[in-house]
Amino acid sequence: MEGIARTILIIDDDSRNIFALTAVLRSRGYKCLSASTVSDAVELIKGGSGIGIILMDMMMPDMDGYEAIPRIKNLADTEKLPIISVTAQAMVGDRERCLQAGADGYIAKPVDIDALANLLKHYIG
Repeated sequence: MEGIARTILIIDDDSRNIFALTAVLRSRGYKCLSASTVSDAVELIKGGSGIGIILMDMMMPDMDGYEAIPRIKNLADTEKLPIISVTAQAMVGDRERCLQAGADGYIAKPVDIDALANLLKHYIG
């Protein structure tokens, strides 16, 4: 069960962000899956990939995170799946806007790895 809980789905349209996050998270013992579109992410989630948490880029070209988070939370058996918004939008009110969209947490880019690690420990150990 520990392996399943420690699986992270990174949804980001920038392969450099996926690469960097995956490298850091794998070095800390997490398994990472990635999707460059929300549609691909939904397929992974529906496919029973054992995802324990999602890191969601909020500014995606096909569907932004504000639309994607409620859509993902409304899938079968995903209402309690933690979603952390990861965004370059770090202006006053952006954190609240992400949380109102249904995100369980928020982290600004460039990502503070220690802050991200603390969020991950809080949600998936």
